Amino acid sequence: MYRFFVALSLIITTSAMAQSGPDLQNLKQQETAMAPYAKNMIFADQAEDRILADSAFTRMFVKALRTPYSFNYPFDSIITVSKLYAPDSSFRIFTWQFERDESYFRQRGAIQMKTNDGSLKLFPLLDASQFTTNPTDSVRSNTNWIGAIYYNMIEKQYQGKKYYTLFGYDDNDFASTRKWVDILTFDNAGNPHFGGKYFNYPDDSIKPAQPAFRFCLEYKKDAHARINYDPELDMIIFDHLVSESNHQSEKYTLIPDGDYEGFKWKDGKWNYVEKVFNQKLEDGQAPIPEPLKDDAGNSNEKILQEKSQKNEHKKP
Repeated sequence: MYRFFVALSLIITTSAMAQSGPDLQNLKQQETAMAPYAKNMIFADQAEDRILADSAFTRMFVKALRTPYSFNYPFDSIITVSKLYAPDSSFRIFTWQFERDESYFRQRGAIQMKTNDGSLKLFPLLDASQFTTNPTDSVRSNTNWIGAIYYNMIEKQYQGKKYYTLFGYDDNDFASTRKWVDILTFDNAGNPHFGGKYFNYPDDSIKPAQPAFRFCLEYKKDAHARINYDPELDMIIFDHLVSESNHQSEKYTLIPDGDYEGFKWKDGKWNYVEKVFNQKLEDGQAPIPEPLKDDAGNSNEKILQEKSQKNEHKKP
């Protein structure tokens, strides 16, 4: 973790220069070199091999990002890393996952800011989930981040300020999975902050207790609960969960029941909508964007890339 922090904390300033042929070729060569490590840090059989690959990939990735004007380079072959551009193209966020064993999952990541001179401005994302018993309790910085693999990002505004809503996936442990909705903002100095009192909903035994600075759905492993933004309805929509054993507080027993709840953005908050549809929908019928993983547990990189490319080409 220390070496990860040091590597991603490098903020390198380079002289302004256009993205030339040699720079592009250099990025392609570095991408080719790091691709095997990116694969092994997720899929290697032994935890030791995953740790070594993760460390090597991180060092190589930071080196590649130091290339002038790397912000526009897609790293398409690095399929084990989620790459999302902000809707206004002011930054992009990388996230990926480290698995020690079936009971220990942690996320890695970084925010790369867009700079006028093509230099690197990078904020490491350090997962502090293991150091808290209440991950929804506070606003957090990039150095004590609650980790997730982000699969969607949308932008909202209120009173002239931008709020980036992030949707993330966390394998959590052998019994339950978590999906997160977190709000990313930047202060006047340009530093990132995650979370805030942006979720307005009544307390119940399933949702995080108020005040909640980020929203979480935790549910039975492989139950395939969904939470995402629906652009047609302009709402966040998520599965209503019930307990298989009638013990709502036991998250590993929660499964979707076919109903959907939601949030609607108003006055700088996501405000709760108890029932989105008047009738129950079968699994797969809700108009919700595709999830991060398919039924076999494989990352849906195509969806991630399409979302990121769409955001990248939007004008600020």
